[in-house]
Amino acid sequence: MARANRQGIRAGAVVVAAAAAVAGTVWGVTALVEPGPGRQENAARQTGTGGTGGGSDDGAKDDGAKGGGGKSGGGAQGAGGADAGAPQSQIPDGIAHASESGGNAVNITIDDGPDPQWTPKVLEVLKKYDVKATFCMIGPQAKAHPDLVKRVVAGGHRLCDHTMNHDTAMDKKPVDYQEKQILDAKKMIEDAAGGGAEVEYYRAPGGAFTPDSRRIAAAHGMRPLGWNVDTKDFGKPGVAAIVHAVKTEIGNGPTVLFHDGGGNRTQTVAALDQVLAWLKDQGRPTGFPVRTAPDAS
Repeated sequence: MARANRQGIRAGAVVVAAAAAVAGTVWGVTALVEPGPGRQENAARQTGTGGTGGGSDDGAKDDGAKGGGGKSGGGAQGAGGADAGAPQSQIPDGIAHASESGGNAVNITIDDGPDPQWTPKVLEVLKKYDVKATFCMIGPQAKAHPDLVKRVVAGGHRLCDHTMNHDTAMDKKPVDYQEKQILDAKKMIEDAAGGGAEVEYYRAPGGAFTPDSRRIAAAHGMRPLGWNVDTKDFGKPGVAAIVHAVKTEIGNGPTVLFHDGGGNRTQTVAALDQVLAWLKDQGRPTGFPVRTAPDAS
């Protein structure tokens, strides 16, 4: 009887050990597939139905979210333009910062236009250095200046939806309001561009993204677009300050924010010329932000 009891105890121990091993294996698999920490760029402005407020592209209420402050090394995201024109179902709703060109490529982005005085000057500087940029346009501005939208497209640049009214508090507004701001602007930009031109990105005013606005944009073929370097050119800090911001902050990641709308952009035009000359001297190519590829972590 005692011998039988000892055999039963040993058998039970084997069963317990086997169960523990299985549990350990399952936990290990879970740990392997557990996603890493999410990107921090623009994170402070990604809210649900409301969330944190403030912030504008002019830096008057800089809450630290507009440029992200995190690093986005660019990453190898595939050949430039490889994901352009992909089915809308393949557009992620994560905020893009990396460059399609990978490596140390830089993405030049231009906001708040088109403007009849400043957009042509920006386009001239870009052409001088054979650089392609992403233009984030306000819907009514695009409708008012279709010739400029067409010129942007003809120059090989890409289009980005920057909403109807540049409402930096739209992350506090109802989803229906966000959707109308995004989709009405998209239609105006596309109508102004003509020829089946595509609006490939969506940039929230002041970085006021929400999960809903990102979902809406992605569902309509537009990748949410952040930035890593805020040049603060909107506030006209001086040409040297704008250039200095790029040189000192480019380590944060490859996407740089400039403006061609919202006022006198004399400083922006001069600074952009100097920045592009510096990038050329540094051997750094330019490209477009990722559209269908996951953003670099």
